[in-house]
Amino acid sequence: MIITKQYRCIHSATCQCTKGHLSEDVIFLVFHHLNWNPKLIATLSCVCKWFDDFAKRILWKEFCRTRAPKMMIDLQSSGSHSVDGNWRALGKLLIYCSGCKKGGLFNNIQIPGHFVYRTRFSRTSGKSFLLPPCRTDVLYVSDPCEHLHQGEEGDIGFFRGLFKSFSTSKVRKMLISRGAKLHPTEVCPYCKAKLWSMLQAKMIPQSASCRLGSYEDCVEYYVCLNGHMLGICTLLPLSDSEDTSEF
Repeated sequence: MIITKQYRCIHSATCQCTKGHLSEDVIFLVFHHLNWNPKLIATLSCVCKWFDDFAKRILWKEFCRTRAPKMMIDLQSSGSHSVDGNWRALGKLLIYCSGCKKGGLFNNIQIPGHFVYRTRFSRTSGKSFLLPPCRTDVLYVSDPCEHLHQGEEGDIGFFRGLFKSFSTSKVRKMLISRGAKLHPTEVCPYCKAKLWSMLQAKMIPQSASCRLGSYEDCVEYYVCLNGHMLGICTLLPLSDSEDTSEF
């Protein structure tokens, strides 16, 4: 991989990087050896604006390619060298469950966000979250992150996803044609873009609850302007035959 060398901070004249530091080639090789550790990438991004820019352009991109290679190949198969939003936002979406706060997107439910070790994203599952006229769109959706025993709310599941080429998708066109309004205050926890409510636009099919293992009237999700999806559902309790035996 050929990387253009930058020895000085390209953003700020007052940055300490003007005194010189390692080249991009060396940093790339170090993080390749570290298998693109996301915690270390985030730490490097806090050093200065030059490192933050390099992490956004290169390190988060390589992290995404390593963590979900087939998904990344598909997302870029249209010829784009980037993704909707940015690579850092996508990297966070792959490993972070956003949770929710009281008075936020999902009313009075309060569950803190947290990092997850591993999540499976499925393009096949994504079809279940689209109305029949929109099922030629490509949507990757995660398995629900389960938060059990949430009092009166029961067992809660959070799920997240990503559209391929959302700007030209049928879902976006339908949202616009239906006059769907953007949320007045809340933004995407991954890229800070405005959000559409799929529930408000009446664009949540019954197949979504079947895929999630949830009550039909307890599924809600949002899609941001960059095509990131985040949602919540109330999970159905396991039947006796599905419960794990004590012995």
